[in-house]
Amino acid sequence: MDLTGKVAIVTGASKGIGRTTVEALLARGAAVAGWARTAPQGLVHDRFQFFECDVRDEHSVVEAFTNTQRELGPEIHVLVNNAGLGIMGAVDGFEPDDWKLLFDTNVLGTFLCTRAVLPQMKRQQLGHIINVASLAGTTGSAGMAGYCATKFAVRGFSQSLFQEVRADGIKVTCVNPGSVETTFNGAAPGAEPNLHKLQAEDVAATIIHTLESPFHALISEVDLRPLQPKK
Repeated sequence: MDLTGKVAIVTGASKGIGRTTVEALLARGAAVAGWARTAPQGLVHDRFQFFECDVRDEHSVVEAFTNTQRELGPEIHVLVNNAGLGIMGAVDGFEPDDWKLLFDTNVLGTFLCTRAVLPQMKRQQLGHIINVASLAGTTGSAGMAGYCATKFAVRGFSQSLFQEVRADGIKVTCVNPGSVETTFNGAAPGAEPNLHKLQAEDVAATIIHTLESPFHALISEVDLRPLQPKK
């Protein structure tokens, strides 16, 4: 897809992979709606608009989608389901409220945002949905049962969804990054990039590459790892 003039929605747009993806889409000529609970600081562009949205809340998602179409036009070409969080801990000490928060954000949020855009994409017979999962959704890890479970769910959702909508000209791609240097784990990135981890820019570049693939080619899943991880 040529992204020039296309309209993209990116969730979790305030920082990390979301913000970097917004910037990459703008550099490719797209108009971008950034959905998040807080606005990205210092991001000003004539083709970017921020819409406050809590992806866990159906009303909030519907309102953000309505506002996006009002401000950027009815056609929606790209949805990047990036909003997510991680809470780690052993199962026998895990709080049920934290478990629910994980699933509401990572799984329910992906479903609600996808459901919002699908009718318009079907009318267009064109669209691309990117679901940002994780390599943690390909294999379990001790102390990460809740997070892994949500990312396995996102992968299963993506695999089912692409089979539902491919005949409508809609692509679905699940992107599974490995260790990424962001504020996701609560620690701020260092002054110098940690070359043993993926950078947010690496993930954004992969998303752009996938979006710009030929119309007849569907990249259904991408595993993304750092080339030289720390031993």
